[in-house]
Amino acid sequence: MNNKTKITLLAALAVALIGIFVFVDLGSSWRYVLPRRAMKILAIVITGSAIAFSSMIFQTVTNNRILTPSVLGLDSLYMLIQTFIIFMYGSAQVSTLSKNMNFIISVGLMVMFAGVLYKLLFKREGRNLFFLLLIGLVMGTLFQSMSTFMQVIMDPNEFLIVQDRMFASFNNVNTDLVIVSIIAFAAIGVYFTKFSKYMDVMSLGREHAVNLGVPYNLVVRRMLIIVVILVSISTALVGPITFLGLLVVNVTYQMFKTYQHKVMIPAAMLISISALVGGQMIVERIFTFSTTLSVIINFIGGVYFIYLLLKENKS
Repeated sequence: MNNKTKITLLAALAVALIGIFVFVDLGSSWRYVLPRRAMKILAIVITGSAIAFSSMIFQTVTNNRILTPSVLGLDSLYMLIQTFIIFMYGSAQVSTLSKNMNFIISVGLMVMFAGVLYKLLFKREGRNLFFLLLIGLVMGTLFQSMSTFMQVIMDPNEFLIVQDRMFASFNNVNTDLVIVSIIAFAAIGVYFTKFSKYMDVMSLGREHAVNLGVPYNLVVRRMLIIVVILVSISTALVGPITFLGLLVVNVTYQMFKTYQHKVMIPAAMLISISALVGGQMIVERIFTFSTTLSVIINFIGGVYFIYLLLKENKS
């Protein structure tokens, strides 16, 4: 089976799952249910696409298949921003702030953090990308500790609001951000086309990319900024998800024995969408909301991550 046929089948599977999710068991009050399901499925599609897209290009620039963008500490930074806003201004004040404004502030601060981090890293020669990952890991731990400190001393009622934002939830998707997320995602897609020609070469590693004429540092900076914005979009919509990107990208590598990103990126996005929509249907119709999809994803992803570590160790 060639790659074109595989992508066609994945697209058909994704469309079929979306159709079942939206149209099955609508009931007599379909005028009320249908628009809400449509917005929810739109948010899930954007989330799945953003996670797959960001994980794929992140693994390409790091040339490592067991890393996810969460290594940079972006999830922890997002939670620190949310905790700090509620800690300083209180939930009553936060409720007056529109969700779109909160989203823009959070994305802006995360991009600024990434910009400062990359500037400090790349202004000196000899520092490689793994130094950036180490710094990101340390900063992520610091952000998490600061968030925990504020959560411990804040009012319990305020903490409950923070707690709602600490865990990813596909049962309560932030549909108010769908429109701004679509605009941001489309802009990222257009911007990425300028650098997409370098991706196949970047996957060969830094030395090969430099020798073949790729402006390596420039491309890495631009790709990491794209990763930051995509992670911000997915986190703002449903909350932090650690292992989904790792899962879908490695499944894509197993299904498509190719280096071409024009094949792997859309394939990873389709796999991610199918996994999220299918998983959410299982949570709603089989488990009747007794668990959440993020718990299942993190459990399967954690086991798969250990498997990848053992496999890499043997090789």
